[in-house]
Amino acid sequence: MTRQELISLIRERRSFLCVGLDTDPAKMPAHLKNDPDGIFKFNRAIIDATIDYAVAYKPNLAFYEACGLDGLRQLKMTMDYLHSLPKKAFTIADAKRGDIGNTSERYAKAFLSPDGDFNFDAMTIAPYMGADSVTPFTVYDGKWVILLALTSNKGAFDFQLTADADGTPLYQRVLETSKQWGNDDNMMYVVGATKAEMLSDVRRIVPNAFLLVPGVGAQGGSLDEVCRYGLNADCGLLVNSSRGIIYAGNGPDFAECAAAEARKLQQQMERYL
Repeated sequence: MTRQELISLIRERRSFLCVGLDTDPAKMPAHLKNDPDGIFKFNRAIIDATIDYAVAYKPNLAFYEACGLDGLRQLKMTMDYLHSLPKKAFTIADAKRGDIGNTSERYAKAFLSPDGDFNFDAMTIAPYMGADSVTPFTVYDGKWVILLALTSNKGAFDFQLTADADGTPLYQRVLETSKQWGNDDNMMYVVGATKAEMLSDVRRIVPNAFLLVPGVGAQGGSLDEVCRYGLNADCGLLVNSSRGIIYAGNGPDFAECAAAEARKLQQQMERYL
């Protein structure tokens, strides 16, 4: 999906909501737990319930890989289903990969190639190993690198906020340097909602880039603060909610509960747009 297609989708749905498909079999409703296709059926129900309110879906690969080959099979079923829908959505492989160049090439082929099993629009990438670990993900037209910049976990303080001799925090150095690796049409950045007050510093460095913002909802991030500091002329935000939506209910009506939470966020987002 190109930048303009994503912007058009945001305007059409009046939303910049990303639903995180962090599907844990232990947390699924009881009637799906013993179903051999339970993960896929859970995802399908969530997608059907939220597609009018969301513009993006973000499966976290760890939840599928933990289930072995069967988990990956159901991830493929989920992606095939998303690709089959007349209502399109931006798809993100939350994989946080990052390795030497030839390994990155294989990761990119596995998850981003239009000829591959998954054909995601974007993939989260760790920048620690530098340019040759990131640029292999930029070779596919209409595909995106989403670079980890300033995350919402407590451990972010261990490295991301440490400053160099000039007083520049590491996350800002990552933002500056990465502009040599991609552009606003193929590179986004992860900035946690719990660091919303720092979004103004992020925007000073990457004013036009899209930002993937996790942490709204169960992690306590404020949508109001994210929008105050992060919105740009093209919206420039994809705000993710995972647990707050997909586990809003755990009974037979779990999808209806998810729809209600997604609708609530979409209505708030519409006001900001």
